[in-house]
Amino acid sequence: MLKLTYTESSFDLECVTLSLEEWVAQRVILALRVGQGLCIEPTTASFLLPVDLPGVEVLRSEVKRDDREIIVLCACDAEYMEVTLRGSWLSASSKDSIGVFVTTMSDRAEFFLHKLWQEAQSCASVMSE
Repeated sequence: MLKLTYTESSFDLECVTLSLEEWVAQRVILALRVGQGLCIEPTTASFLLPVDLPGVEVLRSEVKRDDREIIVLCACDAEYMEVTLRGSWLSASSKDSIGVFVTTMSDRAEFFLHKLWQEAQSCASVMSE
């Protein structure tokens, strides 16, 4: 499962070994125990990746293999592609922009997408230094 955590100033992408159902069930139980509201709704999340990262072509081939259309890749310009994922948004309310987006796809696609995102983050931090 892939988990994108959105905060006020950034977001983080991580691979989680739990199934989507197990993770959501744990999150619901936590919300009940602490008395916090929890909204869960189907939606999409998007982010950009540089097109020149090693492994982008492997990700493209993984996307073509998966016929569930959970991930869509779209060229933005000569330097970036948009990655759009279909999944579920969990937050305190339906209007909240801080929360967690979760999705599941093939393990291989999750691995490559996470690896590419990490590589893009390390390239961005080197560029900003």
